[in-house]
Amino acid sequence: MRAVVVRTFGGSGTLEVEEVPVPRPGTGQVRIRVEAAGVNPVDVAVRTGALVEGGLAERREVHGLGWDVAGVVEETGAGVTGFAVGDRVIGLADRLDLPLGAYAEQIVLDAGAVAPAPVRATPAQAATLPLNGLTADQALDLAGLAAGQTLLVTGAAGGVGGYAVELAVARGLRVVAVAGAGDEDLVRGFGAEFFVPRDAELGSAVRELVPGGTDGAIDAASVGTAALTAVRGGGCYVAVLGGAPVALRGTRVANVWIRADGARLAELARLADDGRLTLRVAGTFPLDQAAAAHDRLAAGGLRGRLVLLP
Repeated sequence: MRAVVVRTFGGSGTLEVEEVPVPRPGTGQVRIRVEAAGVNPVDVAVRTGALVEGGLAERREVHGLGWDVAGVVEETGAGVTGFAVGDRVIGLADRLDLPLGAYAEQIVLDAGAVAPAPVRATPAQAATLPLNGLTADQALDLAGLAAGQTLLVTGAAGGVGGYAVELAVARGLRVVAVAGAGDEDLVRGFGAEFFVPRDAELGSAVRELVPGGTDGAIDAASVGTAALTAVRGGGCYVAVLGGAPVALRGTRVANVWIRADGARLAELARLADDGRLTLRVAGTFPLDQAAAAHDRLAAGGLRGRLVLLP
């Protein structure tokens, strides 16, 4: 089968398409024929070596890429009872110690990292959900806010931020969305009650809308201290990409470190089928044009996720 790998860290030109053996599922695992694989910033961090330099992954001869997958179950390992050959599924490849990721024609995942795909979504649409949807959902769990409380979401027009707004609204939270001025209609369509342009002084702008500041923040845009200043004393702040600021004013600060969760992913897929989560595809590329997809990601201005189609 074909798979995209990195042997030398660097620019998009270091991505290579290689022929590799078809993986076989072990106990408790399934092999998926990949129909679509999401392209995410974490894939760039693998390609450039940033994850290795940051101590999050060990240096190997070959690194695979790709966390998001949508496809069809081809084979099940011993002990798997929840899935059968032919099932359409989505899944998350969250382990950094494996040589291959979702940028491939086949992938093996633990059954616990897999869920039925949204029935009403194309494979490309479905592949945008696992990493970003679970990140937003787990960030909300860390925030621990109750219905009626207020939440600031930075990067609200982005992949994680958009899901965070919609999932927060589904939990009964009142959302202050931060995004580009041209994205106000988009994020209000996700259910945000308040909007703040991303070039505003957050602390003051948010307090004009929510006196005293919001009860919490999910910082999907990595704004850092500026987002923390918009949170009331004793509130909570959740960083999405690491590097959380100092917990000033008694604020509870946390980082969301994504984990695969097939059961919760199944719930998110149902929310997508119910029209309560918006699956956004910014563009698609063939597997052998992964480098072009990374270049497009680097150019910015995307609304939704790029997707590789093996």
